[in-house]
Amino acid sequence: MKKMLQTLWGMILVIILAAAGAGCFFLFQKYSPSKENADIGKLFRAEGNEVAIILNNELQKDKGLYIDGQTYLPVTWINEFLNERFYWDSNEKMLVYALPDTIVYADANTAGSTGKPLLYDKGEEVYLALGLIANYTDIRIEAFDGEETKRIFVWNTWEPEQTASMKKDGNLRVKGGVKSPIVQEVPKGCRIRILDSMDKWSYVQTETGFLGYIENRKLTKAEQTTPKSAFTPPVYETNSLGERVSMAWHQVTTMEANGLFDKFIANTKGVNVVSPTWFSMKDNEGNFTSLASREYVDKAHGMGIQVWALIDNFGKEVQTEVLLSKTSTRKKLIASLIDKAKEYDLDGLNLDFESLKPEAAPHYIQFIRELSVSCRKEGLILSVDNYVPAAHTEFYNRKEQGIVADYVIIMGYDEHYAGGEMGSVASLPFVENGIKDTLEVVPKEKVINAVPLYTRLWKVTGDEVKSSALGITAAKKWIEENKVGLNWDDTLGQYYGELEGEETSQYIWMEEERSLKLKADLVNKYDLAGIACWKLGLEPSEIWDVINQ
Repeated sequence: MKKMLQTLWGMILVIILAAAGAGCFFLFQKYSPSKENADIGKLFRAEGNEVAIILNNELQKDKGLYIDGQTYLPVTWINEFLNERFYWDSNEKMLVYALPDTIVYADANTAGSTGKPLLYDKGEEVYLALGLIANYTDIRIEAFDGEETKRIFVWNTWEPEQTASMKKDGNLRVKGGVKSPIVQEVPKGCRIRILDSMDKWSYVQTETGFLGYIENRKLTKAEQTTPKSAFTPPVYETNSLGERVSMAWHQVTTMEANGLFDKFIANTKGVNVVSPTWFSMKDNEGNFTSLASREYVDKAHGMGIQVWALIDNFGKEVQTEVLLSKTSTRKKLIASLIDKAKEYDLDGLNLDFESLKPEAAPHYIQFIRELSVSCRKEGLILSVDNYVPAAHTEFYNRKEQGIVADYVIIMGYDEHYAGGEMGSVASLPFVENGIKDTLEVVPKEKVINAVPLYTRLWKVTGDEVKSSALGITAAKKWIEENKVGLNWDDTLGQYYGELEGEETSQYIWMEEERSLKLKADLVNKYDLAGIACWKLGLEPSEIWDVINQ
């Protein structure tokens, strides 16, 4: 019996020791630091001659290329995140960069100061040399191109950052926790940029170009440093009228129509700029028609009025996304416009390109940049017409227009238009919201708000809705002849009237002195550069008393 008890206790002791050993092994496995090394290539998701891009400490999906000892980044990524002014002409295989006073061109054969190509055309994507990018862009760069995965850190922000040093040797890990794989062994004294700090771990970048987590207890006290930029941004000088702009468009469709200038301008007061619709694109090769008249310009100048000739893209054969997509065509068009400006002694150009497709966006804004260079050299004022801001016209890039052009004009009308729903052409909230939205991206001293000298008469027959445009003079005559009663709408800032018929009913939202005064008041309220009116000949003379109050 005694031997049996000894044997039993022995077995129990063995079981206890085994359990204790298993428990210790489990605890050791659970809490001991992992010695597993991370796969650096997978961390940066780059292999071969690919270069991982880390922008503002975030790994990007796009990859750069490392070719012949030089790093290149994709131009589409550069345009989206760093600098939209690098324009790649895929038709003529040319890189174009417009500075305030000159335009720089490069192709696959253009070498930089190192003797290596400035760009690399891979077919489906074009890559720009790092030095070229940095030369024109306000960024910081740290590149690591050793035997490990090639990577480049880019910052386009200059916010204060936290830095520290390693108090002792430590391991940089993929995630916070000792079981996470090791990215790199970090020696004592190594400088660390702290990207995010938690209770026990911090997400950091090492001075050797790795990202990961370090235990806080191995770091010295964090210090704040503010990086400083050595970049000198380009200065786009503005050709300004020097006074409040009071501009009127003059629609000229024939040479004979120029003769109406005397009659129309005699009906106005305070107009200091007239914009005749003289130039119209007729094809995709940069050719345009001209109705310009030197006699017209001389008369305007004699009255102290500047002439900003308008150019439009309304020609039936014109596809703006095609027209402006070739550098040679843009050069030809700009040279021709400048020649016309010199020939007719113009004071400026008014760009009125409408109904653009989204694919025209990069070419359109590049055209404005390049045209602005020539206008700046010749002392010509460049103004650009825009719709009231909306999501579907955001690609017109009003912000960039506000940098390179002299004036950005809001066409504050056509809130309701032919073929659309019935309503006001330019209600007060519509106009004011257009101004406020534009001012979010364009300086007020460059914003001109345009108002309509017309309204629409809406006719409803059954389910059919039609409208016709009436000038203010004609609209007042229609009101008087039909004895239509008008009611003021405080919300819209307009008079409203209707004429009921047996089969057809007619509706009108009037533009007249009271409604236009409210719109002119907005120009003063937001301290804009001025006001513009579409178009001469539609208005009674008293309108100008409120427009140029």
